[in-house]
Amino acid sequence: MEPTISRDRLDVAAPALWRRAAGTKRGPLVVLLHGHGVDENDLFSLADLFPRTASVAALRGPIAADGGFRWYAHHEIGRPLAASIAAGMTYVETWLESAAGGTSGIWLAGFSGGATIAGALLLRDPRRYAGVAMLHGALPFDAGVTVEPNRLAGCHVFYGYGERDAVIPPALVVRSRDYLRDASGAEAEIHGYRAGHEIPAAEQRDLSRWFGALT
Repeated sequence: MEPTISRDRLDVAAPALWRRAAGTKRGPLVVLLHGHGVDENDLFSLADLFPRTASVAALRGPIAADGGFRWYAHHEIGRPLAASIAAGMTYVETWLESAAGGTSGIWLAGFSGGATIAGALLLRDPRRYAGVAMLHGALPFDAGVTVEPNRLAGCHVFYGYGERDAVIPPALVVRSRDYLRDASGAEAEIHGYRAGHEIPAAEQRDLSRWFGALT
């Protein structure tokens, strides 16, 4: 049986690592969303890519699996179960209601399965997020999430993928890239890297520059 998110998990404070913004003025909040089978520690080093005027929180996924955690159950990699990814989105949104108050804007940055949940959250509520970075993942096609032309009109999206990625199905990478570039209406910055399922130094520099230019 695939793991699911019990209803009581939605009412429990989700574990997260924080780097609070320096100074008294609250700036943007960057939420880091890890991949499958790890936890909130996995991406926390990326906090150094963002200026000290931003708060950074690395959130833990709600489903225990494969020695770590994940955001949703899936048919196979890149193909979430509709009910599970909907529950995963509600989990993140519920956490944001208490954690993001007073910030100047919410930014999501996700890797692998975390990229998929970040894309799903943006598609569900495009106006809620100042920007979303999807790193080495795919959009949740055919999973009950609205993916239609101009759905993300005016939204800021960073999409990075590995040209040697052996984890995310290439067809889903192409479909995600083409939608973001040609049909979504987003202000999308898209990069392919000579890398596998990892975040290379060049991508980290591009992500930092992209965020800095928009904040």
